Amino acid sequence: MFTNFRLKLTMILIIFSLILSILIAVFDYVKLQNTVLVAQETKIAMAEDKIIDNLSTIDKVYDLFDVQTTKTMEAYSMEMIEMYEEESDFTKWDFDSLKEKYKMDIFILDHTNTVIHSSFPEDVGLSFQKCCPGFSNLLDERREGELFTSDGMDIQAKTGEVKKFSYMPTPDHKYLIELGFLLEDQEIFKQFNFLKSIDELVEEYDVINSIKVYNSGGNALGVKTENFKQEIIQPPFREVFEKVRGSGNPEELMLLEDGNRVTYRYIPYSADERKGFSTNRVVEIAYNHHEMTELLAQYKNQFLLQLLVILFGSVLLSFLIARLVSKPIHMAFHDSLTGLKNRLAVEDEITRRLERKNSDVALMMIDLDNFKSVNDCMGHGEGDRILKIAAATIQDTVGPGNFAARVGGDEFLVLIDRKESPNVKRIADNLLHRINEKMEAQLKEVGIQTSISIGVALATEQDNFETLYEKADQALYQSKENGKNQYKIFHPILE
Repeated sequence: MFTNFRLKLTMILIIFSLILSILIAVFDYVKLQNTVLVAQETKIAMAEDKIIDNLSTIDKVYDLFDVQTTKTMEAYSMEMIEMYEEESDFTKWDFDSLKEKYKMDIFILDHTNTVIHSSFPEDVGLSFQKCCPGFSNLLDERREGELFTSDGMDIQAKTGEVKKFSYMPTPDHKYLIELGFLLEDQEIFKQFNFLKSIDELVEEYDVINSIKVYNSGGNALGVKTENFKQEIIQPPFREVFEKVRGSGNPEELMLLEDGNRVTYRYIPYSADERKGFSTNRVVEIAYNHHEMTELLAQYKNQFLLQLLVILFGSVLLSFLIARLVSKPIHMAFHDSLTGLKNRLAVEDEITRRLERKNSDVALMMIDLDNFKSVNDCMGHGEGDRILKIAAATIQDTVGPGNFAARVGGDEFLVLIDRKESPNVKRIADNLLHRINEKMEAQLKEVGIQTSISIGVALATEQDNFETLYEKADQALYQSKENGKNQYKIFHPILE
């Protein structure tokens, strides 16, 4: 019984320790995961801030130092308006000579916002109405107006070169004369080159795969292909790009590329001083999860190792604690000589059952007859051995479903569950028979006769431990008075 109790206590301690340890380990692992995620998000946020700052800085620089370029473009535009008034047939214009003179590209846009003549032949036929409806509407307004206008930093649609564009309507409002001035060769651009900053950021942060800055039409600034055709954002990126342009809020798109997760983050940007559509941009940052995945894998291995150590330690500690604690706890409710429950345990069990209005119980009080003769003739050591045999026989006879206890000297109590063992008389008869057999076998040679007397009390709803105990004691007294080696069931005396 003590072994079973210690095993149960050990298992409870192990389970409790394991649950607590696993919770702590999982909490630490989740905390590490969050730390890694926060670190990655911090890197991305720093990269975002830097590229936005660079874009803002270069826009402000152009606002301050680009005045002369704007005046020059306006002067050239006015010259071409005078040329148009003298010769409105653009087929007779020498665009190559004009480009050589102005050091700028010249574009003529008709009422459909299609390039019909240019010093840059590749752009002839380009329709802004088809590619960029919003920008095309702005061009309609400029063609119908009277004033010269210029945009900020933008890109050449076919080459990807960073340029500044200006627009001047013809007096008859049929055409727009557009000039394109290359900024990449200018000292200002070199000093505040955001494209160089992008490359430095990508090199600095392993987590970042690429950074692109798109204009409002979805063309990436500074990105050139081998055939000099500008890279235009494509689905599914296009849908997210349009959503960001429309809402003005950042959005993300996660894709699997070569089996690895890549997150594309889109951040809207608009310069402090708006100049047409050119100062409305979207920044795309593509970042990988390699570093985070590797760190999480390392933490996972550490977590598993830590968990194994915790499991081993918890089991070992549980065994030690159970070994130290179980015996005193066990002894508090058990008889040290026989291993049966003690009076405290049986009193607690009876009280618990009766408080639940469970009156289907019976209490047997058992006393060894003539046990004093055993101690006197054979000594207390032999008497203890006889008590152990009696206790084992009682427990074995009443079965594991019933509650046997030694409450002092040669006195025992048995709590019978009458639902499980309804025939109390049969149990009492079996006890008398088996104890007699055991005692005769043990004491025959010394000529001592020992039996048992039993008093039985059947519980009622009015009983508590004291009243039930008193009834069993009275029944036991009757058994003794009537000659011992028998049982009596308590019956109240009717007056």
